[in-house]
Amino acid sequence: MRRRSALRNWTEYLLALLVLKSLEWPPLPLAHQIGRCWCLLLDRALPRLRRVGMRNLAMAMPSLDDGARRNIVDGVFRSLGRLLVIFARFPSIDRSNLPRFIRCEGSEHFAAALRTARGVLFATAHFGNWEFSAFAHALFESPMHVVIRALDNPLIDRLVERRRTLSGNHLIQKKDSARSILKALAANQAVGILIDQNASLSDGAFVDFFGMPACASTGFAKLAAHSGAAVIPGFAIWSDEERRYILRFDAPIPMTGDAVRDTQTLQSALEAAIRAHPDQWLWIHRRWKTRPAGEPPLYD
Repeated sequence: MRRRSALRNWTEYLLALLVLKSLEWPPLPLAHQIGRCWCLLLDRALPRLRRVGMRNLAMAMPSLDDGARRNIVDGVFRSLGRLLVIFARFPSIDRSNLPRFIRCEGSEHFAAALRTARGVLFATAHFGNWEFSAFAHALFESPMHVVIRALDNPLIDRLVERRRTLSGNHLIQKKDSARSILKALAANQAVGILIDQNASLSDGAFVDFFGMPACASTGFAKLAAHSGAAVIPGFAIWSDEERRYILRFDAPIPMTGDAVRDTQTLQSALEAAIRAHPDQWLWIHRRWKTRPAGEPPLYD
């Protein structure tokens, strides 16, 4: 990868800091309006994101017309705006004011899983507010481990890491994650892993996702089989009615030990959750980038 210049890193960092501070200090209703404006600028500045979102929706939900797909992509940017607002306010969110922003549903599944003493693997995704789900879990229950990939900009990476750990969570770098994950699970702790990203042919297997072959990492299923940990889908979903998030833990998903079969089960569970709230998943990333041999690329 081409070496990044210091000027580029500092320019991006200062812009990121400006965005966060513009959302951290104003009253919450105004912050949400500003967040929507920032994401509108993102939409206009990087039109390829909307093109990818529309392409993905055309493939995954062919019964929808273009207007319905545009509405979903509009919702994706609104969802990102809400995520930015909450992420900016992490320094001021604690147990005393947490219910203003989020409530928990299904915590009995987590409690029951801990009683098995084999740890918990949270299967999550770029869905709803994935940053807040881990942050809030540490305040509702106990700190957890979160598997992350370092950002390309080291200045922004440090900024983001500081905020991610404010509620006590521990970060595990994706590049050397297996040993750390198994160690945490052996100590009966929780680990959150994003399962919705495109995988390379060397790391994944093709499973059905929205009726299309999607290359998904089998690493999560292999970790579950090796550790015997409970596998719980967990997402922080925005509720328009309550004007706050709902941190939802679903019942544990049984694992068979067959990595491909279990990966399919996980992806099917994720698909069902996305179909219930399609405007809260990150359609603007190239989820179907890796293709089976002989198939042409799906994106420009």
